Order: sequence, then structure tokens, then C-alpha cells
Amino acid sequence: MGVEPDAAQLGLREAKKQETRELISDRATQLFIEQGFERTTIAEIATAARVAKKTVTNYFARKEDLVFDHQEEFTASLARAVVTRQPGESALTALRKAFDTAVDTQNPVAGFAGPDFSRMIAESPTLSACLRGLHDQREQALAEALAEAVGEPRTDTTVRTAAALLGAVHRTLFQRIQELTFAGRTNDEIAATLAAEAPPAFDLLEPALGDYAVA
Repeated sequence: MGVEPDAAQLGLREAKKQETRELISDRATQLFIEQGFERTTIAEIATAARVAKKTVTNYFARKEDLVFDHQEEFTASLARAVVTRQPGESALTALRKAFDTAVDTQNPVAGFAGPDFSRMIAESPTLSACLRGLHDQREQALAEALAEAVGEPRTDTTVRTAAALLGAVHRTLFQRIQELTFAGRTNDEIAATLAAEAPPAFDLLEPALGDYAVA
């Protein structure tokens, strides 16, 4: 019977896996920025990261996953804000607070990804389509969280409408961050602009959703 690895060994193994994953993703992103997403091959990425081609595909099932390696965090972000809202807090209030925090910290998941990375996505039809899909997935996850919050099925029209409205505001603000990035604004300047522009956008939803899904 073999000896079970201890916690320290397992921890080291996982740390090495994470290091390898980050290295592959970093090298891939650099190549995508320099050459374009569509023109870069998995073989080139493997060579740049000094790993086997199979290692790349073992860590990243799709080529797009090399770019959107934080996609799970992105798609879950709005739903998580609703699930973790405070007692007496509506879904809208929780989402406003979460967005304010994302702007204050200039979170890349909220769109503060820098000009090179943002332009790489915008110039690639594949990545642009993938990003739209991630926005859709984020809205679907939000709908599920709202349905749970109000005790209605996910197919409920009101739930889906609320998710669509809340998702649209976040999608618009994400696009605004991208526009300002392409215009050459620094992250500090973008954060200051969004701090002023986001509240009126959320205010538009207050009459309809200010008391919706209160914890």
C-alpha cells in the first residue's frame, strides 16, 4: 500500500500547478498582443512557456480560455453580490456597492484590463464574441440568484427582466471603461469618471428595482 501524500506535499503540488497555469496564460497573452489571437498557435504558446503542447491543452481546454482565465470570477460576480447582500439590502443596492468597490480597486474583472489587453480582445472577432457570451452567462447567473432570492422560478418573466436590466447597466459601464481605455485615459482617470457616471445609470433602475429582492 502506498503512502498518502501529506498536506504540505499536496499544497506544493497545487502551487506548482497554479504557477504553470499562470506562466502559460502570461506567455499566451503576450503572444496574442504581439501577433493577434487568431494568428497565434498553441505550439507557439507551448514553446514560449517551455512546456509540451499537451500541457497547454491540459490546463486550457479552449484557446480562448488562455485569455479569459478569470471567466468564472466574471460570470459569478453579479450573482455573488446578490447572494451576499446584507439584511435589508436590495439586489440593486448590493450590486451598486459591489460596482463601487470594483471601481475603487480598479478591478480587471470589471474592465480595468489596460489598453493592450483590451485592444487585443476588441481586434479579435473570436474574443469579442467570447466576451459577449460571458456577459450573457453573467446575466443568466444573476437571474438564478434573483430567482432564489424572491422564491420564483428562473423562467419567471419578472426575474428575467430584472436580471436583464441589471445586467445591461453593468454591460454598459464595462463598455464605458473600455472606451475610456482606448481613448488613452489612465485607470485613475477612468475610475474618477465612472465614479461620477455610474450613480445616474443605477438611479434609472431605482423606481423599478429599489425594493426588489430585499434580503
